[in-house]
Amino acid sequence: MVRVVGEGVEAGIYPLRDALRIVEELGVDLVEIQPDANPPVCKAMDYKKFVFDQKKRLKEQKAKATKVVVKEIRLGPQTDDHDFEFKLNHAKRFLQEGSKVKVEVFFRGRSIVYKEQGEIMLLKFAQELEEFGKVEMMPKLEGKRMQMMVAPKSTKK
Repeated sequence: MVRVVGEGVEAGIYPLRDALRIVEELGVDLVEIQPDANPPVCKAMDYKKFVFDQKKRLKEQKAKATKVVVKEIRLGPQTDDHDFEFKLNHAKRFLQEGSKVKVEVFFRGRSIVYKEQGEIMLLKFAQELEEFGKVEMMPKLEGKRMQMMVAPKSTKK
């Protein structure tokens, strides 16, 4: 005995053979949806269409999911004021678009002796971007690069 539910079927408890005959006449499948119930609940539905719709729904959810984009901005330890402002404007635009910004000071050759200058530049960059984003990772030296991450300020309240 199974409880049969679904569109075009009179809900009720039927012997399994009768339930299968009913769904066969309708041209749909008998799908067990609650095996723990007494009697088990089965639904008359087009199973292939159900699976297709489920895959379609998952694909739409995946498309709507937010993707984190990281934009990179590279500076040198002796970057000039004009170049600094130019890169700063790019960073502001990236943050307004909702992207994270990875600011990097790259030390070439012997310029590694200007570590302090690079850190000061990154901190100045962070200070200028204060109203557009928040510093996610403070300046950190890794090999010949000093990096800092800035995330956009959330617009949700």
